[in-house]
Amino acid sequence: MQLISIIIPVYNHWPELKQALRSIQAQTQRPLEVIIVDDGSQAPIAGQIDAREFGLEIKLHRQANQGAAAARNAGFAISRGEFVIFWDADVIAMPAMLQKMHNVLTLHPEASYVYSDFFYGKKKMPAQKFDARDLRKKNYIMTTSLVRRDNFAAFDEKLKRFQDWDLWLTLSARGQNGIYIPEFLFTVTPRKNGISSWLPGFAYKKPWSWLPGIRRKVREFNKAKKIIADKHRL
Repeated sequence: MQLISIIIPVYNHWPELKQALRSIQAQTQRPLEVIIVDDGSQAPIAGQIDAREFGLEIKLHRQANQGAAAARNAGFAISRGEFVIFWDADVIAMPAMLQKMHNVLTLHPEASYVYSDFFYGKKKMPAQKFDARDLRKKNYIMTTSLVRRDNFAAFDEKLKRFQDWDLWLTLSARGQNGIYIPEFLFTVTPRKNGISSWLPGFAYKKPWSWLPGIRRKVREFNKAKKIIADKHRL
């Protein structure tokens, strides 16, 4: 059944987007649609893509650059699927990812979304079983999760970081929880200014957090984390 809308925000990353579309094309469960939100790319994505090349129903929406959160919300407004998944341009999924996630939500109607482990390049990024208390301490759920349409809460477009953590905390406050699949179902390709800007855990501790080149990132991280803490009273 074609129930899933895939929403891809993209900004100037056509080569990565093409790889992402190839992995969607290879899915064992075909999506209803793929919505690509061109968030003000310098060269419009519409001029670089031929939907026939991928055998998918692709919808293109272009807007002035507003950031990933606004792009995801715009894609959701256009989508029609009973389920939605926010699939960044640097995500390459295992062929059975959509099918496995959809099966879990079918078996667990009480769950609002499903998430999994993933690779960041070759590094393993394990999640954990859902626990609302732990979620208030740290974010262990990646944006690339399958969400029931009726349970989705919009991304906060005012936030510069932690939009995904904010979303899961918002849902948790409503009593809407997720289910964990303990499998590495996708890979995020490291790239500049993307997930690759993350620092290893030790970098946030002294004396590493004082080092040039790290200090600024740690300061920005802590500032963004405080915004989330204040908003959700963590």
